[in-house]
Amino acid sequence: MSEDKPRGRILVVDDEQNMCQFLKTMLSREGYQVLIATNGPQALKTYEEDHFDLVIEDLKMPGMDGIQLLSAIKELDETQLVVIITAFSTWESAVEAMRLGAFDYIRKPFDNEAIKVLVARAVEVAQLQREGVETEEETFAVGNLIGSSPQIQEIQRAIRRVAPTDTTVLIQGESGTGKELVARAIHFSSYRLRMPFIAVSCSAFTESLLESELFGHIKGSFTGAITDKKGLFEVADKGTIFLDEVAEMSKKTQAKFLRAVEEREFRPVGSANSVKVDLRVVTATNKDLEAEVEAGNFREDLFYRLNVVPIYLPPLRERRGDIPLLAGHLLAKYAGISGKEIISISPLAMEVLVSYDWPGNVRELDNCIQRALAFAEGDEIEAADIAGGKRAGILEAVRAKWLREGKPDHLASLVEEGMEGARFFPEVIPSEGINLEERLAGIERNYITYALRQTNWNITAAAKHLGTSFRSLRYRIKKLGIKQNDATS
Repeated sequence: MSEDKPRGRILVVDDEQNMCQFLKTMLSREGYQVLIATNGPQALKTYEEDHFDLVIEDLKMPGMDGIQLLSAIKELDETQLVVIITAFSTWESAVEAMRLGAFDYIRKPFDNEAIKVLVARAVEVAQLQREGVETEEETFAVGNLIGSSPQIQEIQRAIRRVAPTDTTVLIQGESGTGKELVARAIHFSSYRLRMPFIAVSCSAFTESLLESELFGHIKGSFTGAITDKKGLFEVADKGTIFLDEVAEMSKKTQAKFLRAVEEREFRPVGSANSVKVDLRVVTATNKDLEAEVEAGNFREDLFYRLNVVPIYLPPLRERRGDIPLLAGHLLAKYAGISGKEIISISPLAMEVLVSYDWPGNVRELDNCIQRALAFAEGDEIEAADIAGGKRAGILEAVRAKWLREGKPDHLASLVEEGMEGARFFPEVIPSEGINLEERLAGIERNYITYALRQTNWNITAAAKHLGTSFRSLRYRIKKLGIKQNDATS
């Protein structure tokens, strides 16, 4: 392989010069371009001046240790892949490094062949990451998590850190907060993005059916098993399996699930043979799993195995500042479905949306916007449209809240009218159709143009405002054909 086209670029950081030279020699023979640094500050200087597919660093170094260096690198680029070198004596630090977003770890003493395999996989992941950022092919990219609140930005950072790894993730939050959307964002931001993403709700099956659904069965293993059937664990091989409502799993199934998670191996129902798989496990629940463990309803060992990286999704009432963005996104998504040209939400209607507590969270807001679009008669959604039926519902709740808080009662007439005689949301979608991509592109262009105007065409600053990366925003600017005079006029 020619020197000008290396397999990848790697930075090796270790305070032992001999270790640096050993890794450089071995990896150079594999076709990689390798630079070395013998301490944290030197590594940071080298990193800032160049770009690397992979950083390999020792955890135990004088001055700036591996944890501090990892944190500093992630501050510069959350997507950077980092592999840590650890001894058994520093295992707790290795776990902490994985939580901070390390891709994987190398244990001392080294297995040279294992290192080569790990490095090849990491470099492949880095290349897939770059391809994914440049093509924007996936619908469920991290940037599609709508919101600019600190909570959403932290969730986006957590996804970017954990996605390139195979770490098990537990997503917790109320119903309707978007747990599956986060699970898909993790999958489509990982090196498994081209492999299956299999989602299953544990509450949708009885105990015996769930076991068969997850692990499969062989013919004759129980009444009705007339053929062999592959389980979803096997179907998801090389990809990601997402188990929602995992707290609904029975103790018996929990025991089998624990073994499958730990060993990546399971036995189909009625079979004496084990099946091995290579997959990532992501789980979710709307219950407090720690409380379920305390109550004896959920295995403690399984909880700790699933809770390696926890992600908490806050309800809408805890991030009201995101509601206008979500409402605008949903309006663009569903505009035209009712055959109407509706392009905005009135100030009073938006005030109602922001004030309401949304017990059903984003799912309820989604339904509300669809219903309001069906009832709207002008060119914007009014407060009256939010009621959407004979009962004022949301308006009654918001009016009661405003009265308790001593705010002006702008909803009195609407609530008292009760929307008598109003039409109900239609069950059939009109057949005319719309150009949804064009509408969404227009919304995206407006947000990006506004952010660029506010930051005087500083793409880095605009990316922070929009909760996305520099590279992703640069790609979108090019894709949408936004010119500098567009954002400064």
